[in-house]
Formats: sequence, structure tokens, C-alpha cells
Amino acid sequence: MEGVASLKAMIRASSSVLEAMEADAALCQATVDSVDRVVESFRAGGKLMICGNGGSAADAQHWAGELVSRFLYDRPGLPAIALTTDTSILTSIGNDYGFDSSFSRQVEALARAGDVLFAISTSGRSPNIIGALKAAREREVTTVGFTGRHGGDMLELCDLCIRVPSDSTPRIQEGHELLGHAICAMVEAVMFPRPT
Repeated sequence: MEGVASLKAMIRASSSVLEAMEADAALCQATVDSVDRVVESFRAGGKLMICGNGGSAADAQHWAGELVSRFLYDRPGLPAIALTTDTSILTSIGNDYGFDSSFSRQVEALARAGDVLFAISTSGRSPNIIGALKAAREREVTTVGFTGRHGGDMLELCDLCIRVPSDSTPRIQEGHELLGHAICAMVEAVMFPRPT
């Protein structure tokens, strides 16, 4: 019974964060605005780049996969790239420049004005995420941050900063996962509306 009680407590904690997200007008507006920025970029021939560390790296890969392949229904693929997946690139950058350059160097190589960067950091302080945001800013790339309640150092580097109202890393990650799915669904629906 103790295990069931612990599980229910975690579900309640997650639910309370999701309820707070629903009530957070700034979070909801920034999320919808990020959809508009991504759609605008795609329609102009741009792309979405996504980066994060650890669980956030998994989110980056997950969201890119939903856009390149499909989310809710079949449609043409969309140009999304997770900057977390190429081990040769990541290890060569790490070896030659250091881990803090793991994403900024890729942004320098791949980004074009009008692209969008999704930067995920629960703390808002990850040095390689901060470096990616700075590199994106220099290249006129729209920067969208996904972080926790306070935003950390990334807050001032993001055109849009989506802050999950929690200080708990697992709860923030759960919020990010919901937001990623919502964004994928909305982008898909706007880019390729289903016949009514």
C-alpha cells in the first residue's frame, strides 16, 4: 500500500503543476506564440533546431521525431533537427572546444536567419544551452526557451520563454513534455489542416 500511496502522491504533484500551467496566461500565450513562430519559419523555408541535456535531450529528439515523421496523422514531414543526436559531432566539438560549445557550434554551422531554436533547460542555467541561445541571437534566429519557474540565465536570451511553474526538475520535465506535444499538434494542424 505504501508504494500505491507514493505513486498517487506523485500523480497529485504532477496534476497540480499541470493545473497551474493551465491557469498561467503568460505560459499559454508564449506557447501559442511559439507555434506561430515555428509555422512562420517553416512557411518561409526555415527549420526548427532543438537542444537540451539529459532528459531534455530526450525531449529534443522526441519533438523532432514527431515533426519529421508524424504526430496525430499522416502529412508531409517538417524540418526539425535535434542537436543532441550526432555522436561524432558532439564528441568532436567536446574534444576540440569543450562541452559548453556542444550546441553553439552546431547553431553556428546550421542556423540561418528566420530559423527557430527551442532550448530546453529545467534550471535555465546550462552553459551549453546559454551558448546556443547566444549563437542563435547573433544569427537572427528566433529563440524559445523551455525552463522552470524562474527562467535562470536563459530568460534574457529568449524571444519567448516558457516557464513551467515549478522548482522540481521532474515536474518541470513533465510540463515540458506536455508542451512539446501540444506544440507538435498545433504546428501540424496549422501547416496541414485536416479536411472537415
